[in-house]
Order: sequence, then structure tokens, then C-alpha cells
Amino acid sequence: MLSGQPDLAHFGGAEVQQVRIARELVRRGWRISFITTDHGQPDGIEHDGIRVYRMCARSAGLPVLRFVHPRWTSLWAAMRRADADVYYQRGAGCETGQVALWARRHGRAFVFAAASDTNCDPDLPDLRTRRERVLYRAGLRWARQVIAQSEWQQAALQRVFGRESVVVRSCAPDPLGGESFTRTRHDEPHLLWVGRLSPKKRFEFLLELAAAEPARIFDVVGDSSDTAYARALTERARALPNVRLHGRVPPDQVRAHYDGADLVLCTSPVEGFPNTFLEAWALGIPTVSTVDPDDLIIRHGLGGAGRTLDEVRQAIAAVLDDPQAWAECSRRARAYFLANHTVRVAGDAYERVLRELTAQHGVTAREALA
Repeated sequence: MLSGQPDLAHFGGAEVQQVRIARELVRRGWRISFITTDHGQPDGIEHDGIRVYRMCARSAGLPVLRFVHPRWTSLWAAMRRADADVYYQRGAGCETGQVALWARRHGRAFVFAAASDTNCDPDLPDLRTRRERVLYRAGLRWARQVIAQSEWQQAALQRVFGRESVVVRSCAPDPLGGESFTRTRHDEPHLLWVGRLSPKKRFEFLLELAAAEPARIFDVVGDSSDTAYARALTERARALPNVRLHGRVPPDQVRAHYDGADLVLCTSPVEGFPNTFLEAWALGIPTVSTVDPDDLIIRHGLGGAGRTLDEVRQAIAAVLDDPQAWAECSRRARAYFLANHTVRVAGDAYERVLRELTAQHGVTAREALA
């Protein structure tokens, strides 16, 4: 995501958000660094004014022992080289505790940001081992500030973990530069699905939907990783004449698929705040989803939502089969994005958090952040 190299490992919504926020803070004068795993890059390389410090490669070290060395030790060594005043980590994991502990021992501020609703679940379903859960809970407890993506996450963090948090909505660049825009629906409406072909995104739900709606066209942009799940569902998708598989598309080329869409679909059983919503709303594209953070889609009339196949089909029909309803959803989506989800809005929120933390530590604003 930082380098623009298409041959590197998959990145998800959390990484996209971190880079967007970092670039905005750099633009405002903050000094930003990242810590990443070793992809063969030099230590301390810069991308767009962001310095990147290197920890070990994912495969480095011996099984079992590698958890401590070189993974934990190289993370702390990179944190020391970054020498930041504020350390920020996004998404529940053992890194939450590891980063928080180093910051605590060295008198630095630590900020944790939730990346999914599962980060607020008492069972922590994404954390497979006890040590991950223990380190995550410890890091959450030691964080100087916690950031939630939605009011639901904020309430859940308080209820489950006793942690107060601030809500900072996910963000996306405005592809239209703030200009007024009226979207026109295509004569033959297209529905766009963007994501990984994985159980977490529930691609099978989309295929059931496509089979039940043979007259509608479903465009799929997704990383079809080489798993049994992806292979089996790809074969099913190829057998459906109204499903068009576009495979993995570089980030700078995804816009063309949004331009050809009249509705963006989300079929996940659980999410944080999907980047696909933001990318759709920025272009005035309504969304229909099986998850609706804080009921925003329904409350603000940005499309439709449903849990079951029938509910989703009804939501699609309500938006696409009524040109006036679609036009109103499109207008509201664009307006809602501009008011709540631009990078500028998120940058303002992060600056408020960082100024408060740096003031507590006697650090001049616009100092270092990692």
C-alpha cells in the first residue's frame, strides 16, 4: 500500500485507512513513520514523506521460538529506531500488547484503533490463541487513547472491556475534488462487489444472490487467493452467466469498475466500516449491505440493508427498480460522504487526538508519530 508494488502481500481495509491518514498528516506537517515486515526493502526507506522501518520477515526464525525472536524483538528494535512520541496500532492482535508495553516502558503515548466489530467482541473470534487474547486485552488497557470506527464499537468497547473511546469515521479521498456531481444510472444496471474471496466476506452469499437474480449483472473485483474455498466458489461463479469475475485489480485501476456500477454490494456477516462504502458514496453510488454500521445506510437513505437473501433482494429492487429512488439515494450518498468521510474530516479528528497526547507529554505539536 505504501510502495505501490503490486507483487507484495495482500493488504486490507485497515492498511488502506492507515496510509490515507498518514499521508494526510504528512501533508499537514506531522512527521510520520511506519513499521512493516521485511519485504526486502532498505531500512528507513521513504514513501511520500513517510519513513518505513523494517522488522523481520514473516517467515524468519524457528517455529514456536519465532514469536519472541525475531518477531517481538525486531518489532521493539524498529520502535526504538522510529523514536516517536506517539505509537499507533490498528486491529486486535498480539501486537497491541507488544506495542503498548514498549510505549509504557519508555514513557511514550500509545493509541489503539479498532479495525473491525470483532475487536469489540468478548470472545475475540479473530484471535486464535490465548497469548493473542491476553496481549490484546493488556494493550487495550494500557492505551492512552482508543479509537472506534462507529458508535456501536464505542458502546461495545465500554461495555465489554470498560474502555472509553472516541469515534473517528473511516475516510477516503474525494475523487471529484469537492465538485458538485450528479450521477447518471446506466440503462443496464450493474451491481459491484469488491473484496477478498474469503469466508469473512461471504462470497457464497453473492453467488446465491446472483443465481436468484439472473436478470441482473454482478461484477466481482476480488483477490481470488489460492484456497479451497476460493477455488470452489470461483468455479461456481464461472457457471453463472450474469457474474463477471475481474480478479485482483490494482488500487489505481479499481475506479473504472466503480464508474461502471449502479449499486455496490457488501455480503459480509461482520465488518468494521467497509472502504467499499466510502468509495461508492464518494461517487454517488448507493449501497446494499448485510451489515449497516450504526444503521447509517437506513437512517440516511444511502441504499438498503438486509440480513437474509430475500431482504437483500427486496432492498436491491427498492433502489434499482425505481429511477427516482435511485437518484435520491445517489444524491444523499455523495452529500453524506462529503460531510462525514473525507480525508480532511478524519485528519481533523486525528489531529485533535494527537495534539492532546503531545500536549500531555510536553511535545510540540507536529512531532513524530509511528
